[in-house]
Amino acid sequence: MINQSDNVTKFNSINRRMFILATAKVIILGGIISRLFFLQVKENKKYLTLSDKNRIREWKLPPIRGDFKDYFGNTIAGNFEAYQLHLIPEQVENFNYTMNRIKTILELSDKQFQRIIKRKKEIKPWETLIVADNLSWENFSKINNNLYDLNGVKPIISISRSYPYNENYTHILGYVSQANEKDILTSDTVKERFVQGLKVGKIGLEKTFENDLIGNNSIERYEVNAYGRRISQLAFQQGDTGKTIQLTVDTEIQKLANDLLIDKSGSICVMDIFTGHIIAMHSSPSFDPNKFVFGISLDDWQLIRNNPMKPLINKSIAGNYSPGSTIKPIVALSALENDIVNPKFTVNCKGHKHPLELYGQTYHCWKKEGHGYVNMREAMKQSCDTYFYEIARKLGVDKLSETAKKFGLGNKVFGDLFENEKNGLVPSTFWKKNTLGRNWLLGETIITGIGQGYIQTTPVQLCLMTAQIANGGHKIYPTLLLDTVNSKEDKFISLVRNQQNVFFIQEAMFSSTNEIRGTSYKSRIDDPKYQFAGKTGTAQVKRITEKDRELDLKTSEIPYEERDHALYVAFGPYKNPRYALSILIEHGGSGGSVAAPLAKPLFKKIIDRFEIRKNFETKKYLNI
Repeated sequence: MINQSDNVTKFNSINRRMFILATAKVIILGGIISRLFFLQVKENKKYLTLSDKNRIREWKLPPIRGDFKDYFGNTIAGNFEAYQLHLIPEQVENFNYTMNRIKTILELSDKQFQRIIKRKKEIKPWETLIVADNLSWENFSKINNNLYDLNGVKPIISISRSYPYNENYTHILGYVSQANEKDILTSDTVKERFVQGLKVGKIGLEKTFENDLIGNNSIERYEVNAYGRRISQLAFQQGDTGKTIQLTVDTEIQKLANDLLIDKSGSICVMDIFTGHIIAMHSSPSFDPNKFVFGISLDDWQLIRNNPMKPLINKSIAGNYSPGSTIKPIVALSALENDIVNPKFTVNCKGHKHPLELYGQTYHCWKKEGHGYVNMREAMKQSCDTYFYEIARKLGVDKLSETAKKFGLGNKVFGDLFENEKNGLVPSTFWKKNTLGRNWLLGETIITGIGQGYIQTTPVQLCLMTAQIANGGHKIYPTLLLDTVNSKEDKFISLVRNQQNVFFIQEAMFSSTNEIRGTSYKSRIDDPKYQFAGKTGTAQVKRITEKDRELDLKTSEIPYEERDHALYVAFGPYKNPRYALSILIEHGGSGGSVAAPLAKPLFKKIIDRFEIRKNFETKKYLNI
């Protein structure tokens, strides 16, 4: 018989257990509910954000680069539609199969194929792999026809760089090419906007103005599934195109400069003598910058790099040359400004038989039989070395150096605009002592007076020198950039003490070109509309020995690398000057016979284009 008290005890025990269990369940359930409340209400925003990050991705597109335009608004560096093939690795089910299909369709070489495989290893799975960035229309069509078998492959019409005038602007603009690690590390802007396929400036103005030109990325936001596959586009943010930069250059004159220098190594610079606008600046030989946009082939690169005429060097700003007799206008002007001589000062040039002898050295005039008695005007006209030996000796190198620097020699013309521009060199007694640790010699002054020895100039410096002589001796600040505000307070300061001295030099240069026995007389233009004044120069590359003088070899009989450089500086039209130019032909021989003749077609073109330029300025001002 069951004891009633035992039953009660057992019942109470069961009740206690059930209560404990129920309480525990309530506590656990309450905890779960509380946690769910915390996660779904309190932490809702946090987890929604994390969720979005997992399912929403951004795809940055390469920014559209700004254009370069010439003075008249013609595009000289722009963009074109390029057919490209993109691939998102995470969207490809079988990468090896897909790539082998692409290899077959596009007929890729093993080398090309391996380069693509290598690039794939360098990017994240959701980033774009550019399989080809410049497909032909034929191959683009082949890919489109086989898309059914190319999961994750996307034929794209993209934007890429184009240089419509090919080699004409290479040394001014430079070129763009694929951004590399160095570009990213040295530029915050490039780092910020980097995507696969980004092209950046490597040299020239393309590099200088990278931050202005590069533009902003377009951004596409899209949703992906659990496998990272794209489901749908959520938003698209259009990026800003880079800034358009307009230059002062006239393409027609730039093209003419290129044509005149075909098969030559040299430079042509043209400058407005009042505004400092660079109308043309061409270095030859040049090369096609379009070849660098998608990566230049090894064969093409070797042809450029190994060319003995050095197409990679911008000779206009980075070529250092002895100015030869083109320095004589400055030597004469310095002597006048310092009251060393007057225009009537006369020297008897006796030629090779009676050279100037100094400390065991002999200094000859270029003319074997001599020029006889010449004053400053005749000496300039006939480029008499003996005369300039004498006035340089009287003047001294330091006074000459001071005048030369005033007129633009020995300093960069464009400042920091080009990273490869050279300073040139205008020597002085201080320079030699400080640099070489030796005293200056009188013989060095004498040869400096004819543009030889230590003195080195760039073609654009010679152009600036001539421009400031042509405008009456006023300082100008050359520029390639249109509508650039020049903040220099001393923009129109005079460089001379007596302007009549400059006018005399102008007239002497006119005689050198337009009078019989002038060294560039054969290059003259009789029509006053096109008449110009100039000064020839022939710069020795190799010192001439007595044996060399006796041989009296023609230029064609001398090894190319030992031939003299031919130079010419000029301004025109003479009666109302507006433009100055410099011409350099490396190893061309005589400046009078090789460089000066090129000025004739140049001035005809320049002066004819002046009217077009002036009308264009008027219309632009009136907003017509």
